[in-house]
Amino acid sequence: MTGLVVAMDGPSGSGKSSVSRGVARALGLRYLDTGAMYRAMTWWMLREGVDLADPAAIAARSGEPVIVAATDPDAPAIHVDGVDVGGPIREAEVTGAVSVVAAVPEVRARLVALQREVVGAGGIVVEGRDIGSVVCPDAPVKIYLTASAEARARRRSAELAGTTVEAQQEALARRDTLDSTRKTDPLSMADGAVELDTTAFSLDEVIAEVLRLVKERV
Repeated sequence: MTGLVVAMDGPSGSGKSSVSRGVARALGLRYLDTGAMYRAMTWWMLREGVDLADPAAIAARSGEPVIVAATDPDAPAIHVDGVDVGGPIREAEVTGAVSVVAAVPEVRARLVALQREVVGAGGIVVEGRDIGSVVCPDAPVKIYLTASAEARARRRSAELAGTTVEAQQEALARRDTLDSTRKTDPLSMADGAVELDTTAFSLDEVIAEVLRLVKERV
């Protein structure tokens, strides 16, 4: 398992983070949340007052922040310029802006390069939206998690205080549109990936299925 790479893709609310961390724990692997890296970049842009309506402005400064993601599935911290931003990157302002920042080609090029550095040593479960198609196209195990729009919204509203399932369903629909229609590395199921619909299954059941798939392919 020391050289294994498991690529886990899918839209927001499909269960990627919980499943990926559970699989990593079960197999004794590292874990990388690439979405947190895009959120960290977005947090930095907002803090620096970069005009997010101007892709050129985002691109011009995308090389500045030092972003470091921890790979312990039990403590997946992320730092920007030495500051722990694990909490701030989950706030509404970042959530509402991350798809815009993530669509900038220079941002994607910078972060994909960083992600490949982390993945290079192997022994890792990597989650995101372009892992199997762009970051790790040669990964021996590629999973694409999905769930119904209602299930995804229900899960997300349970995680966030002060929101409703209806509001989250609208927000996720907007996010899906942005992520799947961007010109650079859009959200899509990679060639060779296995699609798992998590709507009707518990977290433990989905983790067990992924572990079964890993066993088949390794």
